[in-house]
Amino acid sequence: MSAAGRRRRGMTIIEVMLALAILIIITMVGWASVDGAIEMNDALARTDETTRTARVALARLRRELQLAYLTPNRAAVATYFTFFVGHNDDPDRVWFTSLSHKRLYLDSREADQAEYTVWVERSPSELEPGDVLYHRESRRIDEEPSEGGRVWPLAYHVQSFELRYLNGRLNEWVDEWDTRAGETPYQLPRAVQIGLVLLAPDPDDPDRSVEVPFVTTTLLQYADPVTPTAGRTVDQ
Repeated sequence: MSAAGRRRRGMTIIEVMLALAILIIITMVGWASVDGAIEMNDALARTDETTRTARVALARLRRELQLAYLTPNRAAVATYFTFFVGHNDDPDRVWFTSLSHKRLYLDSREADQAEYTVWVERSPSELEPGDVLYHRESRRIDEEPSEGGRVWPLAYHVQSFELRYLNGRLNEWVDEWDTRAGETPYQLPRAVQIGLVLLAPDPDDPDRSVEVPFVTTTLLQYADPVTPTAGRTVDQ
């Protein structure tokens, strides 16, 4: 065979198979890298969603707690008592009256006062990790401070929800509060500390979850100021 004929000869079967094998290996390596990047991006997106959820929920709770109030007209006829009750459960729950209600419809017969309840229940889906933080708002203050009104979820994938209350007279943080009796009769806490822990996908392993903690403190506008106590500071 002449030199020109040898130059026109195509690839052999072995060369074609070798080229295809190399192409398949490169494709598999490239797909694994792309798939890992997609999973990482999804995990980071869910983590970012967890952060946004916590910020929105905590911002709402801070505003409602900041405007919590107790009416001084306890002796008025046909007037229901206002209240502030926080139970040290696992997780915690709280209900209170506040002046933070926003009227959504023009000329609606609503005031800025409302009843609020915040608590945690088990997630309705067994496939979803964590529990659900619920929020109840009733536009009418009545004799049932924990019932009625509108209920909606504030946050999903809740691992824990803890509250602490600053006793302004003792300059101490306590785990429970009850304005109906006990050590704090008809007295608001000076501040409330909110601890919320949510579950988010682990960026290193999307099949696992990691705990993402959030802590914030809000001062109550209508509470009595902290009483100075010699030799004692507020532990935050």
